[in-house]
Amino acid sequence: MVLNSVAAFAGFRLGLGLILAIGAQNAFVLRQGLRREHVFAVAGFCALSDALLIALGVSGVAVMTRIAPWVVEALRWGGVAFLLWYGWRAARAAWRGGEALQAGQGSTVSLGRVLATVAALTWANPHVWLDTVVLLGAVSAQFPGQGLSFGLGAGIASFVFFFSLAYGARLLAPLFAKPRAWQVLDALVALIMVSVAARLAFGGL
Repeated sequence: MVLNSVAAFAGFRLGLGLILAIGAQNAFVLRQGLRREHVFAVAGFCALSDALLIALGVSGVAVMTRIAPWVVEALRWGGVAFLLWYGWRAARAAWRGGEALQAGQGSTVSLGRVLATVAALTWANPHVWLDTVVLLGAVSAQFPGQGLSFGLGAGIASFVFFFSLAYGARLLAPLFAKPRAWQVLDALVALIMVSVAARLAFGGL
């Protein structure tokens, strides 16, 4: 199959936009990067988990659309609604401000315990499932026959983000100790989500 650059870029952009919102999982990755503790393992686990969930979403939507074509429209407008809600939440956080990230300190933790923690933060987090399986799977339906390209783009975004966050943590920590940095990040996430929602509503990305 020939990869489609438009679909791949759309997947990359949406995947990166969704993952930019720093929550419990990303804060943990950042903290591990600050401590320089099992950095590669943690970043790799998160990226591979995302890739698997994205594959489930893209392949699941493909199967559903063959069985019930109307599912595409339902998922499309469900995706628009979710993106608008996501953007509104980010915009509200940007307006309110007051967030700051404090990295944890402490003794060295075993690799097993670290991976168990990041596994719980990844696989037991409903937002991870909504973003990767439901939303990315729904948007991939807008690229008939190009699900592989779209999913690959979204998967690459996860790898780029997690490894950049983990290994760039020491540079980012002073920045995200400042509330203003969170406001800028949340504003950027809001703009990306609303932009994608508008394009999805009008039939493309």
